[in-house]
Amino acid sequence: MFKSTFIKINFINYAIVLLLIFSSKTIAQSKENGLSANSKWSEKAAVTILNKYPKAWQIDGTEKPKWDYKMSLVLFSFEKLYEKTKDKKYLNYIKEYADEMIDSSGNIKKYEIKEYNIDYVNPGKLLFNLYEETKDNRYLKVTQQLRNQLESQPRTTSGGFWHKQIYPNQMWIDGLYMAEPFYAQYTVKYENGKALDDIAKQFELVQNHLVDKKTGLVYQAWDESKQIGWANPETGTSPTIWGRGIGWYMMALVETLDYFPKSHPKQKELVTFLNEISKNIIKYKSTSGLWYQVTDKPEMKDNFVESSSSAMIIYSLAKGTDKGYLPASYKKTAQKSFDAFIKEFVKTEANNEIIISNVSSNVGLGGKPFRDGSNEYYIKSKTKDNSSPALAAFILSAAELGK
Repeated sequence: MFKSTFIKINFINYAIVLLLIFSSKTIAQSKENGLSANSKWSEKAAVTILNKYPKAWQIDGTEKPKWDYKMSLVLFSFEKLYEKTKDKKYLNYIKEYADEMIDSSGNIKKYEIKEYNIDYVNPGKLLFNLYEETKDNRYLKVTQQLRNQLESQPRTTSGGFWHKQIYPNQMWIDGLYMAEPFYAQYTVKYENGKALDDIAKQFELVQNHLVDKKTGLVYQAWDESKQIGWANPETGTSPTIWGRGIGWYMMALVETLDYFPKSHPKQKELVTFLNEISKNIIKYKSTSGLWYQVTDKPEMKDNFVESSSSAMIIYSLAKGTDKGYLPASYKKTAQKSFDAFIKEFVKTEANNEIIISNVSSNVGLGGKPFRDGSNEYYIKSKTKDNSSPALAAFILSAAELGK
C-alpha cells in the first residue's frame, strides 16, 4: 500500500516536472521568436515563415534557389509589414533573396527570357523599393530586363499576354497578377505612364473573354484559338471557376490601381471592374463568410472552403475599401470574413507560431500528363498547410485590417 502510494506520488511529481520543463521551453521559444499571445496576426505569420525558411528561396520547401512568384508573393507581404513596422528583419529577408538570385553584373540567375514565363515578372516588384533603399544599380538593371520581357512577350491576336511560351494563345487569370502591378509601377515611374492603356487592355480582355456571364466570376484561363483540349469550343474558356483565380484577379486590380493616376481615362474603368467582381464574389461566400475551391458550386460533393482564395478576397475587399474604390460596407464584410478565417483555418501553436490549413495545391492546365481543368480536378487537388499563397495573403489581409 505504502509502496503503491509512493510510486503514484513520484509519478505525479515526474509529470509535473515534465510539464514545467515543457512550459519553460515553450516560453523560451516564444521569447526567442519575439512572439506572444498578443502579437498581431500578421507578425505571427511572418515569424512562422522566417523560422521555417531561414532563406526566402526555401519557401514551400523549394530545394534550390529559384526566381519565383511564390517567394515574391510572400516577400511583397513582408514589404508591406516593413512599411508599417519599420522592422529591418523584413527588409533584410527581401534583400537577402534578391542578392541570392541576382549576380554581381545585375542578371537574374538561371533566367531565360525565351521561356516568356509571365510568372518571372512578379518578383520584379520587390526591386523598386530595394533600389530606393540602396541605390544598387543591379536592382534597376533587373527591372529593366523584366520590362524588356514584357515588351517582347508573345500575345494573342487581340493583344493579351500569353502566360508562357509553351502555352500559345492562352491568357491565364493569375498572369494579370504576375505582370500588371509591376508593369504599372514601372511605366509610371520610368516611362511617364506610356503603357497604361496596354495595361488596361489586359483587364478589358479578361472582362470580354474570361468573365462568366451567368455568375460574373472569372474562369482560370482562356485560349483565343479554342484549340487546346480544356477550352470551351464556343468561348475558349477553361471549365472551372477557381477560388484562388478570383483572388489573383482581385489582387491584380487593387495593386495595379495603386499606380494608375485618377486622371487617366482608364482608371475609372478598372475601378468599375473591381466593383463588379466584388459585388459578385460576395454572393458566393459560405454562411460563415469564406469561399470555396470551386467557387460557384458550393454544393458539389467534396468541394471545400479554401484558405488562400478567402485570404486574397478579404485583402482585396479591405484594400479596395481603404483606397476608396469600394463602398464602406465591404470593409465590414472583410472584417467578418477575417474573423471566420481565424476560426476555420488558423491554429496557434504553443510558441505562438501559426498553421493555416486547407490551402489548395498548385493547379494548372494542359501539359503532360494533360490537366483538363474540370471541377473534379480542382476538388481532388490535395490541400496543404502553410503554403505560400495562404500565408502571404493572410499577412496582407491582417496588415490591411490592422490585425
